[in-house]
Amino acid sequence: MTAPPLSPLLTDLYQLTMMQGYFVQDMHRQTATFDLSYRRNPYRGGYAVWAGLEPALDYLSGLHFSEADLSDLAALKVFRPDFLAALNDWRFSCRVTAFEEGRVVFPGEPLLTVEGPLWEAQLVETALLNVLNFQTLIATKAARCVYAAGAQASVVEFGARRAQGPDGALSASRAAFVGGAAGTSNVQAAALYGIPATGTHAHAWVASFGTELAAFRAYAELYPDTTTLLLDTYDTLESGLPNALTVAGELRAQGHGLRGVRLDSGDLAYLSARVRERLDAAGFHEVQVVASNDLSEFVIESVIKGGGQVDVYGVGTQLATGGGEGGGALGGVYKLVALGGQDRMKLTGDPGKASLPGPKRVWRGLDAAGRLALDVIAAADEDPPQVGQPVSDPSNPLRRLRLPELTWSDPRRVVHEGGQRTRPPGTLLQIQHRAQGELAALPDGTRRLLNPHLYRVALSAGLEQRRDQLSEALRQLHGL
Repeated sequence: MTAPPLSPLLTDLYQLTMMQGYFVQDMHRQTATFDLSYRRNPYRGGYAVWAGLEPALDYLSGLHFSEADLSDLAALKVFRPDFLAALNDWRFSCRVTAFEEGRVVFPGEPLLTVEGPLWEAQLVETALLNVLNFQTLIATKAARCVYAAGAQASVVEFGARRAQGPDGALSASRAAFVGGAAGTSNVQAAALYGIPATGTHAHAWVASFGTELAAFRAYAELYPDTTTLLLDTYDTLESGLPNALTVAGELRAQGHGLRGVRLDSGDLAYLSARVRERLDAAGFHEVQVVASNDLSEFVIESVIKGGGQVDVYGVGTQLATGGGEGGGALGGVYKLVALGGQDRMKLTGDPGKASLPGPKRVWRGLDAAGRLALDVIAAADEDPPQVGQPVSDPSNPLRRLRLPELTWSDPRRVVHEGGQRTRPPGTLLQIQHRAQGELAALPDGTRRLLNPHLYRVALSAGLEQRRDQLSEALRQLHGL
């Protein structure tokens, strides 16, 4: 199964009206450079997990206007016949440079750069932000939940019913797996992306039978080695658990085994501890305790601190929607930074929204132990960082440091050029493993849920100078 291609009409109208304007002004073939970045870490955290790149590259690889697309545009009565005729032969040919999917990333960094004809680079803004903002948000949320659960428990994504529509549900399942989720309840996502499918049964199954025990027995008879029984339809400890223990014993006598029991309400810390205690006392050490019910990273953390004994956390609404304080959306932006060989920048009254001009590189520094230590954003034509060079904080020019002894590399790669990928797509499992390695390499405290250590991202002296010079020139030009 493959995902349907994204339409070139998945864009804001102004992208197309600007495309037409560039065409009419004979500007459309000028070489432009756009950077995609974000301004603040989601959830007031210390990092983000870069996700959605492979679907974004799928979109770029197949991008063209069909006859039906052109007919739909003509019906808007906005576009000239010569412009629509030009779109008939239009293909995406820009060079795209990006962090590999699964890398950890930080505010202000050019996560993805598009270089090529102005009208091509302009069109793809909306779709790229749509795909990459959402999946990066969800992957980051999943990574936070996995961190909260710790090494002794796993997280699965249960959020299809609360996601933002069918497309949102699929994207959330994929991104959650990148962030470390072990599986999904979404069968289509499991088939589409090769993610392990997982699930239990609903309260409706239990309520459909004369007794809870009869419901448990019927389900276990159908699925003798994969059954997880939901305990709280009537009473978790007085009804659900005793009936589950009965069925577990019957399955064992038949050479099978109950996989797990699920808690979906009540005090999850207290109930999971009591359930674990009674399962172990009855000799069912292998039966897993699954918890659900509007979980988040903070709820998971509180369950563990409260003595809970949970093996699997089924995280639904908060994960699939990217909810929670500081969540809801990743503030990704896509800004023109060069045109026709000249630097461009956005100059605004809000310094936090000003863009960094010109083509750039990101240098990532690792310490002697192989842990992430510092990122430096530099102009593309600058030499690699050297020990002792001065760098500055992008948000506070008065904060400066001199570079320590680190091992430097460029974490970005050319991923698309001339209308096609530069290398075969990685598997989702490979991307997940990359994310796990990156998260493990973060400095101590960066993954902390509250008041995390803020990873350092600095500007090179050369880029800082270019920014300040262009800013001053623009102020003089516009009388500011």
